[in-house]
Amino acid sequence: QVQLVESGGGSVQAGGSLTLSCAASEDANIGNPMAWFRQAPGKAREGVAAFYTDGGLSYYADSVKGRFTISQDNAKNTVYLKMNSLKLEDTAMYYCAAGRLVIGSRFWQNEYRYNYWGQGTQVTVSS
Repeated sequence: QVQLVESGGGSVQAGGSLTLSCAASEDANIGNPMAWFRQAPGKAREGVAAFYTDGGLSYYADSVKGRFTISQDNAKNTVYLKMNSLKLEDTAMYYCAAGRLVIGSRFWQNEYRYNYWGQGTQVTVSS
């Protein structure tokens, strides 16, 4: 059973930074990409960023481009989300996700294509 464990969430003032981590279980046999989603209260879950190991390509939601950076440490089977210049609207529960198979880059924001999810880590941005 694949397990994804997020960490690094917390409370921060607007303009601040946080780095989230997602560690996959050592025996994980997961496809590409590993991704981050978020869900704010009363809103739908949205794809934030995805990282494809093959080719090292990354994709971002328009709302976070230029502020967030996703990266992966293959040796540690861990994906990171570095979040800078945080805004109030970044407040949400952040989830790590992965699939059993490759998810085409056109579909990286489609949550239904992911098979494995972490438990989530809360990010709260205050003024």
